[in-house]
Amino acid sequence: MSVSLSKGQSVSLAKGDGSTLKRIHMGLGWDSAKGRFGRSKDIDLDASCMAFDNAGTLIDSVWFQQLNSKDGSIHHTGDNRTGRGDGDDESITVNLDSIGQNAVTLMFVVNSFTGQDFSKIENATCRLVDMDTGIEFARYDLSGSGRHTAQIMAKVSRKSGQWAMTAIGQACTGRTFQDLLPAAKPHL
Repeated sequence: MSVSLSKGQSVSLAKGDGSTLKRIHMGLGWDSAKGRFGRSKDIDLDASCMAFDNAGTLIDSVWFQQLNSKDGSIHHTGDNRTGRGDGDDESITVNLDSIGQNAVTLMFVVNSFTGQDFSKIENATCRLVDMDTGIEFARYDLSGSGRHTAQIMAKVSRKSGQWAMTAIGQACTGRTFQDLLPAAKPHL
């Protein structure tokens, strides 16, 4: 059963039987908005994951130019430059049991690498899936159009050994995850 999240809302990643999710899939899907005469222009959105420690220091990142985290626990499946197709256009998988203890927050962001703003994008969603069961655990709608070129989507954070997901949905500006670090820091 999927939970639809609103900005700022959190959901625990504990399963109903008391166990916790071990492997998650964060999927990003989008379509280019139809322009004049029903045509759409390709939009290159990029999903990235940043890992932070307790002090708020960036300790690792996964994005289209670095597909795997240093410890191998986070994997980006590759760059989609058009948004064509149904479902997830870009995906990041995370093995929560393999993440080093110094990583306490994983921040998922999306940005328009080519600089088109979100007014040119529709049907944008971020979803969290339990990879062991294939069941969608949570979904967050990112389709609020605007003049921004990036968005802090969500974070998955660890506290007392338990993981939780929080929908953030903050509009910001940037073409890569590095540009989004100042906007991400307040959400740690």
